[in-house]
Amino acid sequence: MATIAEIAPRLGVAPTCSALGVPRASYYRSRAPRLEPMPRSTPARALPAEERQAVLDVLHEPRFVDLAPAQVYATLLDEGRYLCSERTLYRVLAENAEVRERRDQLRHPRYAAPELLATRPNELWTWDITRLLGPTKWTYYYLYVLLDVFSRYVVSWLLAQRELAALAEKLIAESCQRQEIQPGQLTVHADRGPAMISKPVALLLADLGVTKSHSRPHVSNDNPFSESQFKTLKYRPEFPDRFGSLEHARSCCRDLLRWYNTEHHHVGLGLFSPYDVHYGLAEAKWEQRARVLAEAFAQHPERFPNGRPSPRPLPTAVWINPPNIKRTS
Repeated sequence: MATIAEIAPRLGVAPTCSALGVPRASYYRSRAPRLEPMPRSTPARALPAEERQAVLDVLHEPRFVDLAPAQVYATLLDEGRYLCSERTLYRVLAENAEVRERRDQLRHPRYAAPELLATRPNELWTWDITRLLGPTKWTYYYLYVLLDVFSRYVVSWLLAQRELAALAEKLIAESCQRQEIQPGQLTVHADRGPAMISKPVALLLADLGVTKSHSRPHVSNDNPFSESQFKTLKYRPEFPDRFGSLEHARSCCRDLLRWYNTEHHHVGLGLFSPYDVHYGLAEAKWEQRARVLAEAFAQHPERFPNGRPSPRPLPTAVWINPPNIKRTS
């Protein structure tokens, strides 16, 4: 597999970094020569090897083997002996991998960040559930939304009074049928909410031949597209502070999601709508925009100091957590 260091000189640094979602500064930093760190000299006050071994032998004595270095240090002073400082006792133990937490504490595993790539519609979906305020305090409605990552198109949605795995299962199954998803074609990404990690949803995805992916625990950045889409809806002027009823919420969500899919000019899509990108209409519209800009340039070239303008490019690849440039260069 070609690395970014091999591709960038041929295709250009700026377009390559833009397609991979990698900052250009990170690319140039990775190409800069790395200076080897200066070797650290041994301090003049450091104990020689034989004395460090003598300290370790004392710490291994049966009466000291289960004591903290501070206890050993104080006991030796009471006996009229001084081997080294308390901090050096810790250093000697650390050098021999003999320092650890003795209490039985829960240690969380290190989760790898999911690295997911979409190069066309219906290759990667993400879904999430957000709460909408109901008519009274402690009353909520739950909005389920399935989003295509490449096109940002809302594939399907539903509104309910509870968060249930059965509803999520139904939403995903109907969406896959409507979009004619084939086994092995799609990856569905979600966070670790109860409905997302439920067994019914996992079994459904397995039956459909859909790959499932989950965010790392307590990391909201692993599901950015769903979070951003919810924010776009909730910042609309017509989005109310509270919904008067379930029917009112469904009516508002229907109008807002229709606007989002068909009228919203998405910045991440070159100012095209999710519907245009999802159903392949954006290329023709891009050419039309290019003709309009060319005509404007021909009439008044002095108004374009940077030369002939062109429309914003269409997306070619969309990442959730692009690979670290240090691993690809």
